[in-house]
Amino acid sequence: MDQVVTVAGGRVRGVWRGDLWSFSGIPYAQSPELELRWRPPQPPVPWTGVRDATSFGPIAPQRVAEAGIMSPADPNAEEAQSEDCLTLNVWTPEVPEDPRGATGRPVMVWIHGGGFTSGSGSVFLYRGSQLVRHGDVVVVTINYRLGALGFLGHRALSDPDGLLGNWGLHDQVAALRWVRAHIAQFGGDPELVTVFGESAGGFSVAALMGAPAATGLFRRAVVQSGGVHVHTADEAERTAERLAAILGLPDCTRRSLGSVPAAELVEATEVMATRSPEPGSIALPFLPVVDGRFLPQDPLQAVAQGSAGGVDLLIGTNRDELTLFSIGRPELMALDEAGALRWTTHAVPDVPAQELLDVYKESRAARAEGIDPHALIVAVGTDGVFRWPSLQLAAAQHAQGARTYVYLFEWESPAFGGLLGSCHALEIPFVFGVVQLPLVQIFTGGGDEVETLSRQMQQAWLAFARLGDPSHPLLEGGWPPWEPTRRATMVFGRHTGTVDGPRNSELATWERYRPLVAGDFP
Repeated sequence: MDQVVTVAGGRVRGVWRGDLWSFSGIPYAQSPELELRWRPPQPPVPWTGVRDATSFGPIAPQRVAEAGIMSPADPNAEEAQSEDCLTLNVWTPEVPEDPRGATGRPVMVWIHGGGFTSGSGSVFLYRGSQLVRHGDVVVVTINYRLGALGFLGHRALSDPDGLLGNWGLHDQVAALRWVRAHIAQFGGDPELVTVFGESAGGFSVAALMGAPAATGLFRRAVVQSGGVHVHTADEAERTAERLAAILGLPDCTRRSLGSVPAAELVEATEVMATRSPEPGSIALPFLPVVDGRFLPQDPLQAVAQGSAGGVDLLIGTNRDELTLFSIGRPELMALDEAGALRWTTHAVPDVPAQELLDVYKESRAARAEGIDPHALIVAVGTDGVFRWPSLQLAAAQHAQGARTYVYLFEWESPAFGGLLGSCHALEIPFVFGVVQLPLVQIFTGGGDEVETLSRQMQQAWLAFARLGDPSHPLLEGGWPPWEPTRRATMVFGRHTGTVDGPRNSELATWERYRPLVAGDFP
């Protein structure tokens, strides 16, 4: 059984999966190749006949993912890569005969992570069938431009309108506009859109909250292991010039870069990623750019001034984010105290490193947690890169009167003898409800506790998408909103429940040097 729906560009045919419809590889913009490289996305080129939408489209050019929590035996390894990658996927319980008379369902639009250089909307962890089955929602996942093709920013490459970098964010906005225009035809409510994402996807959601072009395109936002991380225009230009030097090019003009094959851009980006980041910067070669146009100002400042007024926010982090990035690096696993001090000084130059390490050592010892140098830098880095920026965004949005909810994920992975702890990305299979898969259970574990935690988290995300409040019967006592005094936080783990200000002793040090409601911006 199949179903045909008319969208921008023409008609698409989906497939019935037994209890839901899926439509895959739908173009939401035309291929950003040739003269459209480093330009905003354009409407899709119309096609004739009925386009098959039963298989995923090509993924953005990238290095093939290695085995890991995001992609063990990742199907992306088998998928074609192409600059012609601007497609999206839809899962829905029903395609209405007449959308004008139908009551639309909540819509959840997922923005994948991957450090802005890898990933896709078709990764098996992200397929929306379980959310649809358990929540009566419509789920959309998207591809967007990655790496140099998605985030290279230099004035010599700038758009005639002065746009600089952020091409992947422009793609995300184009996909959200497509959703607003067409999701009713798939049974969704265009006025009830929740955009959610993890890691670089969470950074993207945070950036979109400060982007005028995204205003009105979503009602609710979920930021998983995200927060605001951006480059200034000058930082973006230095990154672009480093890339050009690696490629052996004389400059960053379109003449020099326009004909470089995508695979060579990917390879040069990988070389850049191996170099140590500048003091105080996170280890990603590309980030959203405060270009003065798409992002007129730092998104955190914009949110604090009301750019996302009326948008409900659910935001949180995992307790041990950095273990995923350090476990394969012997030089970090074997740090001594002097090495931890050097690492912290470089990573956090604006906060006294010894003070941070002393506070974390004392607080963790009181909780009977690890206090070896590696455990300390994981805790410091997790809070500096993910948790404190998340709370700053929560505080900025709360100050605008928006409903704001905060979580802390503490479930521990059994993988590698427990070394991962509550690592980066571990919450994703719980949210998407795929913890029953044997391959996933290598990382999540299995059994009744895992299934219960997944139901608690999935139903919270679904309730939030539907009502703007993640409380539901499986969360005893409900989930109270977050505010800066009490800081009520839903802790997901072996003992799920609300905790006021968890780990406040460590966070108080961050607050002394980086105010919760930041006031100074470059």
